[in-house]
This record gives sequence, C-alpha cells and structure tokens, in this order.
Amino acid sequence: MSKSSVAKDGSARVAVILKGWPRLSETFIAQELAGLEARGVALELWSMRKPTDKARHPVHDRVTGRVVYLPEYLKDDPARVLAGWQKARRLPGYALARRKFLADLRRDFTPNRVRRWGQALVLAAELPASIERLYAHFLHTPASVTRYAATMRGLPWSVSAHAKDIWTSEPWEVGDKLTDCDWLVTCTNVGLQRLKELAPRPERLRLVYHGLDFAHLPPAPPPRPDRNGTDPHDPVVILSVGRKVEKKGYDDLLEALAALPRTLNWRFEHVGAGGLSDVLKAQAQSLGIADRCTWLGGQPQKAVFAALARADLFVLASKKAADGDQDGLPNVLMEAAHQGLPIVSTNAAAIGEFVTDGETGLLVPPAAPQELSAALARLIGNPDLRQRLAQRAGEVVRTRFSYEAGVDWIASALGQDRTAAARAAE
Repeated sequence: MSKSSVAKDGSARVAVILKGWPRLSETFIAQELAGLEARGVALELWSMRKPTDKARHPVHDRVTGRVVYLPEYLKDDPARVLAGWQKARRLPGYALARRKFLADLRRDFTPNRVRRWGQALVLAAELPASIERLYAHFLHTPASVTRYAATMRGLPWSVSAHAKDIWTSEPWEVGDKLTDCDWLVTCTNVGLQRLKELAPRPERLRLVYHGLDFAHLPPAPPPRPDRNGTDPHDPVVILSVGRKVEKKGYDDLLEALAALPRTLNWRFEHVGAGGLSDVLKAQAQSLGIADRCTWLGGQPQKAVFAALARADLFVLASKKAADGDQDGLPNVLMEAAHQGLPIVSTNAAAIGEFVTDGETGLLVPPAAPQELSAALARLIGNPDLRQRLAQRAGEVVRTRFSYEAGVDWIASALGQDRTAAARAAE
C-alpha cells in the first residue's frame, strides 16, 4: 500500500464525489474505484443522490470505502444544510468559493445551481480532517459541488470527464473548472480534443480509456451455433444493452429491425432501464415486431453476461441527442467483444476509436435505420463473418483496452501532493 494513500490514523485521504452510488449503468466507475482501492488509495464516496436501482453489481461490493449521501434536495434536510453553512462560512476559502458560486449563478440562474452550492456547503463542512484531495466523476454537477467545496477547504481537486458532461456543459463553465482543477482524465480521444479547446492548460488533460478488468469478468462462452436466420425455431438472437434514452438510438434500431427481410428469423433482447421504455414498447407494437422483442429492464452484471452469452450479435445505434448529449466509448461494446460477439454500431462519438468497420465490427452512420438494417441482415445471414469480426474485436480488447494502465496512473496522481500531481499530468 502506498504510504501517501492513507492518513496516519488509517482513514481515507481522497473523497470521491459522484452523482449516485451505486448505479447499474456506471460499472466503469465502480470498476475504477475498486481498482484504486486495490492499489492502496483509501477512498470515501460522497454521493449527490441515492439511486433507485434495486440491484447491485458484484464490483460494487468490492468497493469498501465509507459512503455518505449528500442531501439530494436542500428542502429535504434544511437543518443539515444550515449546519453546513454555519460551519463552512468559517472556513478560510469560503469567501472565494462564494464569489465563484455567485459568478456562476449570474450566468446560470437556476435552482439546480443553488442546490449544488448547498450540497457543497454540506460537503465542505462534513469532510473529515484526513481528506487531502477531492476527485469528481463527471465534469458537470459533481465537479461543481467539488469545485466549491475544495475551494472552501483549500484542497486540490481533480475530475474524470465522460460523455454527456463534456458535450452538454457550457464552455464558460468547463473553462473555469479546467482552470481550477489539478488534472483531468477523460475516456475518449474525441472528448479529450474537445476539452483541450477549452482548457487554459491542455497539458493537465489526459486520455485514460476505461477498458475492462479482465480478472473479474466471466470467460467467453464456447463457440456459438452457426445460426443463419433460416430456421424459424432457432432464430438469431440480437442483443443490445444500454439505457433507454435518446442518444442510444433505440427508435432507429426498432425501425431497422422492422425493415429486415421477412425471410430472416430473429429475435431481439434489450437490457437496460430508462425513461423511454413505454415509448419504445409502443413503437415496437406499431411496427409489428413486439412479439420478437424482449425488454429485460435494468439487470445486475451476472444477468447482463448471461444475455451476452446467449446472443449471436450485439448492436448499439448511438447518435447525438437533440440537447447535444452523445456517447463516449460505451464499455458494453468492449464487454460484447470480450464475450465473443460481433458488433454492429454507428460511427457516432468515439465508437470508431474501438470499432473499425469491416475489421472489428460493422459501422453505419448514426440515425440511419436503413443502413443499420442492411448491416444487421448481413450479419444475421453470415455466421462466418460474425465469427471473424468477433475474433478480431476480442483480440483488440485484450491487447489495447485493459484498464490496468489507466487506473495505475490515476492511483499515482491521487497519491501525490498538489505540485507532484500537476507535474505528473504534464
């Protein structure tokens, strides 16, 4: 264990600020935190809300740091917020933090902004004295709370940026946060280039792919049957895993499935929760394919990998949402490849950083159901092509997308003081 990772009394040195903990859709965060703890970084987890997920992944149970929930809405615990303000206002950095908050509020006069200030007051007031650094996951609201609280406490802070937080945050706010933080990691090159455009010191930014923790994944299943869509009693199983939100493109995928040749026999399974559930089920019904679609909802990791094992191909129809939100590089694509599945996806966001069309999968333009349908039909009817694509994708995952190097770097940076961490980022 690194001597700099734990305070003298054995308590945590690093506070991690999260949107919610634990969340089924953010296994990449849990995987990183478990890896950091395994490398001797003692963590506390400060969650901005309690998730509603009823299940947990095994990786959540490997994270042992204390979990503290901030008041999600200030009205829910006004006494705690008031106590936080009374203590925080005596901190040496309170006046500077308040100036930063008021400057942000003038440009973003919303209840959400006030809520983040209130959460930051509680965080700054309640952080143990052993905490020497703050680390936020996501550049939007978690980084806001972290920035204000770190300023009040006079502590260095860092941040991991992912997808929506990069593409939907206001440039002025991103620039301010990149000015204040010690360093930032992000999980795609396309996201890195976007942030470098806004960073006063781009050398503080670093690309760290999430990758996969192979040691804690089930082995790939045995070779799958050579289904080719001709047997109505043994259809090709098409799987997708992702939240039912606009950027995942499930409306396009349903259109693509409905356009498949009637001679092909297939069924579709989906794993994931999300607000568009009823809309998508109604769309499948109107397209006449509801009897071929199975909606499994949010599932723990064991059930996700069981679905990957029984599928013949994996599809993800990512696109940019109307509000600018888009994927980064979804870990589920790498998990599918690790489990021996061929991939059909779009060349949206950073997917092309992993999937090469015709080599490790098939890529089509986003929001193009007809092209997506043609790619699906090609793989449904060609088990040999499925096997070739899956084999190559699995090789790429194993050689380029282990998470070890990235977690090693983050652990090292979190275990150093402010000056050394900034120097390491350069």
